[in-house]
Amino acid sequence: MSDKPTFSFDSGSAPARIAKHIARAGVCSRREAEARILDGRVTVNGEVIASPALNVTAADEITVDGKPLPMREAARLWRYHKPRGLVVTDRDEKDRETIFDALADRLPRVLSVGRLDMDSEGLILLTNDGGLARHLELPSTGWSRKYRVRVQGRVDPAALAGIADGITIDGVRYGEVSARLDRQMTSNAWVTVAIREGKNREVRRIMEHLGHHVGRLIRVSYGPFLLGDIPAGGVEEVKPRVIADQLGIEAPPQPTGTAKRRTASGPARNMPAKPRRASNGKAPDTGTSGNRTSGRKGSGKNPATPDHASRPPRAAGPSRGRNTHADHSRPSSRHKAGPARGHRNKADR
Repeated sequence: MSDKPTFSFDSGSAPARIAKHIARAGVCSRREAEARILDGRVTVNGEVIASPALNVTAADEITVDGKPLPMREAARLWRYHKPRGLVVTDRDEKDRETIFDALADRLPRVLSVGRLDMDSEGLILLTNDGGLARHLELPSTGWSRKYRVRVQGRVDPAALAGIADGITIDGVRYGEVSARLDRQMTSNAWVTVAIREGKNREVRRIMEHLGHHVGRLIRVSYGPFLLGDIPAGGVEEVKPRVIADQLGIEAPPQPTGTAKRRTASGPARNMPAKPRRASNGKAPDTGTSGNRTSGRKGSGKNPATPDHASRPPRAAGPSRGRNTHADHSRPSSRHKAGPARGHRNKADR
């Protein structure tokens, strides 16, 4: 049986709930769309609607806050290296800087797949397709989220083995946890933790329950997609054929109408891939090469490989195979992109 999640792209011609239709267009999350509908900020064919219980198609004229929905583009996916100190939310009540503020001049309107808390760092997947974002967040997708965690104190490998089947903390049940000690130092240690559910602050709570304060938490992979050596603040687009391959589907549909394809601005280059060998003997592309732009907040150093004194061993990929190196050609032009936007999520996923 294939371990790839099943997903199908919708062209928008079939009837769908208005909030879902708005989310697919990348305007906001489905929940935020429902809130805007209830606030009277959405019209369908010139009439303000008061309830999200309405089915629409691509033939309907829909506006949000007086603006028509943008022409739907082909589904796209990016790997983003979130630095510490940024919030993964559309609007922060405390007026802290969000990842969408940092990406506003480099990406089209996007949504995050799950989130990381402000003090965590590493891989965040971004997409312009609300349906794809929702699908990749679901635990039923079966994808593991892997983290490199620096904790205080001496770690007991037996305690890590004891949480393999899950653990209940303060009445909250956490599912299977794969945890191993990678390096023990004098006063702290590096541990690799893999989970599948991504509940709110799950990794931090598990490690603190075992008696270890978390000093650093870096997500290094989300399913088959790896952080790789993207610098802090950097973003890299996943190729459409890789999206299709990893989701077990045909390639994403091309955009309809005359809307121009928008790409991330800044220099682009292909990065070394870290695929694992498939059953047919070929190394599948896991989305570790594509268009990349560096973040203005990045130091150029990947936090998955910190300073020598506290450097963890190299993170393992999701499957086996040899490393391959992609073409390092650069495009001759840059493209301006619209503002990036995201949606609120309550869970660390």
